[in-house]
Amino acid sequence: MLVFLLSAVVVAAAVFAFLNGFRDASAAVALSVRNRALTPSIAVLLAAVFNALGALASVGLAATFADKLFTVPPGRSGLILLLAALIGASLWGIYLWWRGFPSSSTHALISAVVGASLGSSAVGYPPLEGINITLLTLVLLPLLISPVLAFVLGFVAVYPTSWAARNTAPNMVNRRSRQLQSVAGAAVAFGHGLQDGQRTTAVVLFALVAAGAAGVGEVPLWVPLFTAAMLAAGTLFGGWRISYTLGHRLVRMDPMRGFVAQMVAALLLFFGAIGLHMPLSTTHTVTAAIVGAGANQRFSAANGRMLLRIAGAWVATPLVCAALGAVFFLALSPLA
Repeated sequence: MLVFLLSAVVVAAAVFAFLNGFRDASAAVALSVRNRALTPSIAVLLAAVFNALGALASVGLAATFADKLFTVPPGRSGLILLLAALIGASLWGIYLWWRGFPSSSTHALISAVVGASLGSSAVGYPPLEGINITLLTLVLLPLLISPVLAFVLGFVAVYPTSWAARNTAPNMVNRRSRQLQSVAGAAVAFGHGLQDGQRTTAVVLFALVAAGAAGVGEVPLWVPLFTAAMLAAGTLFGGWRISYTLGHRLVRMDPMRGFVAQMVAALLLFFGAIGLHMPLSTTHTVTAAIVGAGANQRFSAANGRMLLRIAGAWVATPLVCAALGAVFFLALSPLA
């Protein structure tokens, strides 16, 4: 049963990583495609490659993430907790993809894990250990602050960029901005791999430790390769529902502002992953940077109704995923 549950967690992690790449590919390519900087096929291929490279580069970050976040109970109950969380987070992600709403897989996964832990306590199994103020500092605070920071930086960064281009013909500005968007899109994809790759890698590490197949801090070579492959595979399938929302339904966006939004998002993702070793939501960061750069024209340029619907989905994500994690743990608890 232990081997079966470990295999089930690995498969569920593969599905989660695939869906992550599938849904979040739009964060890297939406504006590049919207502004005709890249064709859709080339943009998705570029995003897939850099997603995979980012995931491979996040091995050390994943070990830190797994070590500092919390401790999963050993044995079958710990594996069921992870399995329930992955199922709940994946189902919610599929629903929001179907609605065309960009959403945070990081929020979903962490909330589902906490919910599964509460379900575990409710039926007398060991909960997660180590959930304290450190978890609040390392996880929740950056996730809440990053969209605000991305919006402000996206809004402000348009000014020096516009000033630098003040003596350049508009057609030349647009052409150079489209060229730079290719680089910025690759940077966002790499940042997404850095951030979201470590999540899946950390979950698999949790499962291996709970099953006694690896020690704390050990990262078998196949784990990051597995994560990178699944993220890249999901990215290649696109996720154009969310791409259309980010590129067309949020805000009117010219190539220069598109480049600014993508570079702001990429820099924040790099700084969070490498500088602070803190998880940031790629989707929240990119979406907020797009709205900030676009709102620099005038606030009425943003689609207020769509923004409110997306914000509602973001607020609902922790609550729904925590409930799903608890429900699925209770459903699977007979296997413990």
